[in-house]
Amino acid sequence: MMLSLLFGLMVGFALGLTGGGGSIFAVPLLVYGLGTPVHEAVVTSLAVVGITALGGGLARLRGGAAELRTAVIFGLSGIVGAPLGAWLHSGFPEAVLLAGFALLMLAVAVRMGWQASRRPDEARMICAGGDGEADATGPACRYDPGGQLRFTSRCAARLALTGSATGLLSGLFGVGGGFLIVPALVLIASLPMRRAVATSLWVIAIISALGLASHVLAGARLDLELTAGFIAGGLAGMALGIVAGRRLAGPTLQKIFAGMIVAVATFMLVRLAVR
Repeated sequence: MMLSLLFGLMVGFALGLTGGGGSIFAVPLLVYGLGTPVHEAVVTSLAVVGITALGGGLARLRGGAAELRTAVIFGLSGIVGAPLGAWLHSGFPEAVLLAGFALLMLAVAVRMGWQASRRPDEARMICAGGDGEADATGPACRYDPGGQLRFTSRCAARLALTGSATGLLSGLFGVGGGFLIVPALVLIASLPMRRAVATSLWVIAIISALGLASHVLAGARLDLELTAGFIAGGLAGMALGIVAGRRLAGPTLQKIFAGMIVAVATFMLVRLAVR
């Protein structure tokens, strides 16, 4: 129980600080730290990360920090991919799932590190007029001069497509998808890093719930005692992460996030190689 509380604290801190990364740490901690089988760790991770993210989303709801409309479109699109991912999950050996998970983490870390060097908080596209549909070469989603995100059919379609892909990964790897959602919200929805973090928590909660439901309907079981310990630690870590995140600039958050992902992915690949 003490280990589950400690590990939950780490997962919650990552979620609160960066708006993602909870499952990136939850699955390896469950597998390597507590000896949980990979398939069981996936189900536990979805429950823990989903509930912890919901707590963080509620904490950040005041003040309009999150784009709830974006979160709903993105999250509910996961309905398409989550059941398919859960179905595919049972057909892969544990080593293949872990290796695929680690390689995906590295790819995302490289992308986020590159994006952070371009200072995403300063790269938002402002739409001066019109309906935003004419320019097909720029970002799919843009802001109006008043600072409000302008939803166009192109923007909504791009968000829905990315949400479906994230749902697939959620079911397959047991991830809430935050480590993919945050860069997607920055790159596709043109959200500043801090706003992307707050919005990501709501998306993670929705997608995790969809992924968990898919696994439970497929006959998966959940260790309630282990899950409860992780959630308790996760909620405490979430509060600490939110406080720490307020003191850091957006690009700095992205670099920290990318570095954490690389460290965990490297550890997983080394463990697989020396088996």
